[in-house]
Amino acid sequence: MTMIFKKLDDGFEIPIIGLGTWLQKNEPECINAVKSALDIGYRHIDTADIYENHGYIAKAIKGFTREKLFITTKLWKDFMDPKQVESQCDKCLMQLNLDYLDLYLIHWPDRTKPMNDIIYQMTKLKERGKVKSIGVSNFTINHLQDILHQGLKIEMNQVEFHPFLNQPELLDFCNRHAIAITAYSPIARGNVFHDPDINSISVKYKRPANQIALRWLLQKDIVAIPKATSKEHLESNFKIFDFQLDPDDMKKIDNIGFTRPKRLINPEFADFEY
Repeated sequence: MTMIFKKLDDGFEIPIIGLGTWLQKNEPECINAVKSALDIGYRHIDTADIYENHGYIAKAIKGFTREKLFITTKLWKDFMDPKQVESQCDKCLMQLNLDYLDLYLIHWPDRTKPMNDIIYQMTKLKERGKVKSIGVSNFTINHLQDILHQGLKIEMNQVEFHPFLNQPELLDFCNRHAIAITAYSPIARGNVFHDPDINSISVKYKRPANQIALRWLLQKDIVAIPKATSKEHLESNFKIFDFQLDPDDMKKIDNIGFTRPKRLINPEFADFEY
């Protein structure tokens, strides 16, 4: 199947479906998942410093044409210091055995830290060729406004986004400011399989619930990084390019987040307004 790409505001392209690797700390499992994903056609691999699997991913992608890959990783909150931005990036590059990152994100916002100075240092990484694009993760509209008011530019905001956490205001804000959105936990950690509305749509299209949820995101022009380890699940998450949801079904899924909202990732240090 032909991969669809989303063009970022800086001109680089990101595959609209990627592989999430959160919690993949088991070496054989992580390596096999990434290799299987690449065999299927995935080219976008998402990781983070805190996931502790950079070395496994490096082994899995070894020998694969670098220019065909899109690798994302993230700056962990313990190193949110402008003076550590470059050294932390260098550490990630060394662990991943890469010369550059396609996308480097601030993993979580922290209003007690000099966020604007940190982002400014990340722009310097772009100038030095260590990073192609930069962005943030788990940022709300208020966090993004703080950045934009300083005249700083980011390309991506990676957030939890799925039928139970539909965030139309955030999506609209990001669209208006040319900030792409990546959805993590896009199938709500399996919760989509138990929702009656999604199941009815699943029957209509003769597609499993995970494909319905991912197609819903794709039609919103949102990048998605579902996590999977088995070849069966990896293949299923990738089979979303050959059908389309009707507008009425898109609205029906939209309404799930309004009638039975559910945020799944909410650590004690998070700074969400709702």
